[in-house]
Amino acid sequence: MTTKGPSRKQVIVPISIDNNNLFIKNSAAHVTNINRLLRNAKSEVAVDFIRSDPIGLVIVTNKVAIQSDLQIIDQYIKKSEDINELQVEEPRLSQSKSYLKIISILFFPNGRTQEQLNVSDVETILKQNQIFDDIKLASRPRIIKVSSKSDMSIVWIDIWDYQSRSKAKCLINRCFNIGRYIATIRGANMNPGVLQYKNC
Repeated sequence: MTTKGPSRKQVIVPISIDNNNLFIKNSAAHVTNINRLLRNAKSEVAVDFIRSDPIGLVIVTNKVAIQSDLQIIDQYIKKSEDINELQVEEPRLSQSKSYLKIISILFFPNGRTQEQLNVSDVETILKQNQIFDDIKLASRPRIIKVSSKSDMSIVWIDIWDYQSRSKAKCLINRCFNIGRYIATIRGANMNPGVLQYKNC
């Protein structure tokens, strides 16, 4: 299942709380300055307003920004007075989420007497497998044991996707090795209570 994200007529800039607070104090001036830079670059995009959000800065625009617009915004924010550019991530457009589950993963990867599968193990497995190279997780994976008598687990992962579900479609029904076992990726329903904002 894929859920629609917020409007793409906005640019999300993940940023530290301190930087966010400093930047938002002069938001009216920043809107004017960014729009001047966009006009100078012959862009058709203009900033309507800037607001603060738990995910960082949200810059609402009149049209969907393209990569060159994002670069202008990125450079402006990082060069702003009192901003620590090391605490500012690359601006990005909002996306939708797709929900998947991975089956046939051992709940006790190293045997019954060892520690159970944890989130860090799953994140490492995904990073090491090439089929996930273009995939970004929207939240931390969730793990459950299939049943009290089973050695296997189910891992739910939420990924950032397009409304066409193109990324999810490339993953569903694909298999990959985890040790001597073969795990399979399936589609899943939305997990309740999950926010629909990227970088939240």
